[in-house]
Amino acid sequence: MSRVLEAIAAHAVNRPGAIALSTPDQAFTWSALQAEVERTAETLERLATGKRPDSPVVVRLDNGPAWVIIDLALIRLGWPSLPIPGFFTDDQTSHAIADAGADLLIAPGADGLLLEVGGARLRIQPLVSAPVALPPGVAKVTYTSGSTGRPKGVCLSQDQMEAVSASLVEVIGADYAGRHLPLLPLAVLLENVAGLYATLIAGGRYHVLPPEDLGLANPFRPDLARLAAVIAGEKASSLILVPELLRALVMVMSFAGARFPDLRLVAVGGARVSPQLLTQAEGLGLPVFEGYGLSECASVVALNTPAAARAGSVGRPLPHLTVRLSEDGEIIVGPRPFLGYAGGRDHRGEVHTGDIGAIDPDGFLSISGRRGNLIINAFGRNIAPEWVESELLGQPEIRQVLVFGEAQAELGAIIVPLTPDMDEAVIGRAVDRANANLPEYARIGRWRIRQPFDAAAGELTGNGRPRRANLLARHRDFIEATEQD
Repeated sequence: MSRVLEAIAAHAVNRPGAIALSTPDQAFTWSALQAEVERTAETLERLATGKRPDSPVVVRLDNGPAWVIIDLALIRLGWPSLPIPGFFTDDQTSHAIADAGADLLIAPGADGLLLEVGGARLRIQPLVSAPVALPPGVAKVTYTSGSTGRPKGVCLSQDQMEAVSASLVEVIGADYAGRHLPLLPLAVLLENVAGLYATLIAGGRYHVLPPEDLGLANPFRPDLARLAAVIAGEKASSLILVPELLRALVMVMSFAGARFPDLRLVAVGGARVSPQLLTQAEGLGLPVFEGYGLSECASVVALNTPAAARAGSVGRPLPHLTVRLSEDGEIIVGPRPFLGYAGGRDHRGEVHTGDIGAIDPDGFLSISGRRGNLIINAFGRNIAPEWVESELLGQPEIRQVLVFGEAQAELGAIIVPLTPDMDEAVIGRAVDRANANLPEYARIGRWRIRQPFDAAAGELTGNGRPRRANLLARHRDFIEATEQD
């Protein structure tokens, strides 16, 4: 039996009346949650006649109790799940369904085979797709909108995911399991594993709202006033954020005076975080802890914690993992973090992450950048663009940035200002301040202002990281002009 289901059963015996899952209008005690999961699993098994037992079930739902209960019911049935984030395009969704050989869809609806779950009406729809070989023991196939529009399906066992969740509870402490408010989609592995599963194992309360109620109907352009009001009003004690959301909270705290007195733990990951942003957040009273991970390691590899944190690092590796560096500094994670890719060979042994880092004498891991993103300038110096970008993003006037300069004498940058009407001279002073923190070979010599990066145009990944190849292609004229000067 899974650790999550075992934890729910134990909490249902020891604390049957305590609230496990809630919204502003609903509350499920531990015993009620266990009963709803069992009922949903039985109903799914009865309705899904003809389903291939090893083929994934597509879950395309917004955050809410129904998502949680469906996910837990699929664990109980031993059926693999394929969560689809709301920001996926139709083409990405179709690719994921075919690539993983999914044969059943659960989505909102009012016709066909219907299922009532957590107060929501859902439809169950058979899918026509050819069977695909998946690794034995797969419980979840997760797709991230990474560097291409057709991402790989990472196959994970329930034990691999729950090992991460249990390790997080171990290193953070179950006493931090208060009221967790998910801001990221549950279909994103980080929130699913580090948010939902860890909260349930620790015995906390998972308080979930749909994205529009949070001010996140468009996650790339959040309604900051609404988001801040909900975090404070719902008395969230823990959050998981990507850097752009952390930046948004810092902005609303700095300029609108918002405060979150109930927050005890804010974990941030998904991309490199500016040290200046972390310092700003801490200065405003946010208990921020940076971490690092990837889908092939079931979301989290290392995390700073209240008991063990070091500035400039992403924390110590989780206790169930081994982390070492190759001769050229690539981070390698073992012993076996994932099963393989959908339709590919089974994966055995360690994962070569493609990230470059270092481990200090006390075991804290730091990340300098992606191996494939490394810039070698005209003087032969190796520069991780993420390092320079983090200095630029530490300036409050700069919202988004992309640094380039392969084989060039100086680095260039594509910059999105905090507000569209910001004067170029203000941006220039921000660049100068960032340059003052960088060695001469890594300073920005030329830059261009543009409108915000557009996820719909393929310029951002699902968690807000720039798609470098797409953005560089769109600004080829500026890059080539820099080369000719």
